[in-house]
Amino acid sequence: MPKEIWTILSQTHPYDSLPPELLTELSQQITRSMAAAGAVIYRAGAPLEALYLIVSGQVDITEPNGDLVSILGPKNSFGERGLMRDGIAPVTATAAKPTELLEISAPLFHRLVKDHPTFLDFFDRTRPARARRSALSTQTLGDLMTRNPLTCRADDSLLSAAQSMRDHRISCLLVTTAAGELQGIVTTRDLTNRALAEGLSSAHKVAEIMTPDPKTLPATALVADALHLMVEHGFTHMPIMDRGKLEGILSQTDMMRFQATSSASIIMDISQAPNSAAIAQYVKGIPALLMQLVGAHNDHQVVTRLITDIGDAATRRLLKLAEDHLGPPPVPYLWLACGSQGRQEQTGVSDQDNCLIIDDAMRPEDDAYFAALAKFVSDGLDEAGYFYCPGDMMATAQRWRQPLRVWRSYFSKWINKPDNEAQMLASVMFDLRPIGGAFELFADLHRSTLSAASENSIFVAHMISNSLKHTPPLGLFRGFATVRSGEHKDRIDLKHNGVVPVVDLGRIYALKGQLTEVNTRARLEAAIETGTVSQSGGRDLLDAYDMIAEARLAHQARQIRNGKAPDNFMSPAYLSDFDRSHLRDAFVVIKTMQSAIGQRSGFL
Repeated sequence: MPKEIWTILSQTHPYDSLPPELLTELSQQITRSMAAAGAVIYRAGAPLEALYLIVSGQVDITEPNGDLVSILGPKNSFGERGLMRDGIAPVTATAAKPTELLEISAPLFHRLVKDHPTFLDFFDRTRPARARRSALSTQTLGDLMTRNPLTCRADDSLLSAAQSMRDHRISCLLVTTAAGELQGIVTTRDLTNRALAEGLSSAHKVAEIMTPDPKTLPATALVADALHLMVEHGFTHMPIMDRGKLEGILSQTDMMRFQATSSASIIMDISQAPNSAAIAQYVKGIPALLMQLVGAHNDHQVVTRLITDIGDAATRRLLKLAEDHLGPPPVPYLWLACGSQGRQEQTGVSDQDNCLIIDDAMRPEDDAYFAALAKFVSDGLDEAGYFYCPGDMMATAQRWRQPLRVWRSYFSKWINKPDNEAQMLASVMFDLRPIGGAFELFADLHRSTLSAASENSIFVAHMISNSLKHTPPLGLFRGFATVRSGEHKDRIDLKHNGVVPVVDLGRIYALKGQLTEVNTRARLEAAIETGTVSQSGGRDLLDAYDMIAEARLAHQARQIRNGKAPDNFMSPAYLSDFDRSHLRDAFVVIKTMQSAIGQRSGFL
């Protein structure tokens, strides 16, 4: 019997990562059992005594309300969520058919988690999201290299090579054969030291001055590897090869550009931009910044905060340029952002959602000024890549450009008559954040609206119902529910089915607890701290949000690295079995928390 258990463990991840001698010891301590069809292995709310590994059969995982969230087959482990937390089962596990199990006792599980990082990595969803920032030298060459480098032939003239480098503003050409094989490299320094200084005519061939058979590295190598070779051998360019195929080139300029790309430098440039065209040019640095920040393993809330800061700076600069163009405003005003910018959660792809609150001293004729200001700013944001809101949730719409008293009436109406439109609008407007202007116009409105909304149980219930419309992409048999048709067919929508459900839950917690935080992660942390959500459920949801948000940014960084425009649709094929398992667990947590808040509100 122990030998059979040893064989099963050695063929199942993460047990196969444990030392052979430990597997031998474990096989003698693990219990083997049978569960009849219909047998409850453990119930939600009961103490968990073991981690379970399915040898054969099927186990259904259901929420406390009976909803089926997962169907597990052979080689699947379950029970770790409760063991990693408080030792209480968050869900119910039932054998759907005769099922053979291996049971790893709770003390033994905790010993393995404590002593073996690989084992911990598999069962602790928080670890991948907690990786720390790394330095430039620990980036991979694939993150920094210039793709599709320009090439020339060995028998090209020095004149044509020099002209090509001049016209494309580059400092080197890679010399290749007609079949694309790398033969050498020629740089501007070679043209100076080996051609001009030696008196060679421009008709001489590149082959006479190139460095033949240059040293190369794969895209997976670290920048440190390239730096060491450059320092040791005195060259400034590194061709990047993958299985004999030329992938790119890394230069010292690339590394300098990487180090110089920062949110602070972009914001400084934006703050001095003379016009909207210049702002748009500086905002183009966001994709490179996102790729850099993700590659350096910054937490997602750091990445999105820094990217949002750039959007804020662009907005404030456009407001200043608008006032310079139109003259001073007739009365005080406040420009506010909602949506992802309002929550400080912008990524590599964002539209604009904004509005204007104007002092009550505004006269009807003053609207012409604010309409022109709104158009100037929104047009400038669109030019910079923050595209017009498809739902026209912008200050250019007169509805969202009103005196403070009208905004008070808006919120009062939405709260007292929570129809479908009111729920949608309130959801957007509860994420408002002041960007530029008279901030005092918002402070009391924010406080009074939160108080009135949280005290209206009917409104809160309708908001909860509205928040449950976005569901995580869970399919049966451990799969994902992907997009069924169109250009994103067979992909997971990490925004609407991943991040948005958590954003909606965070907004509900903020509403119920009268929490002033707008950022989703800050809302979840405040909800846990104030007891608005349970410690166990809140921590699970926070971990799930971190994992999904990290996966979304990693997907966008990968697209940017491959020369594509970032989006929110990820193919599960990019995920390892390890990541697929944990991402699905994160979606299960969201569904569980949605069910919990839905039951309490009476909408399930």
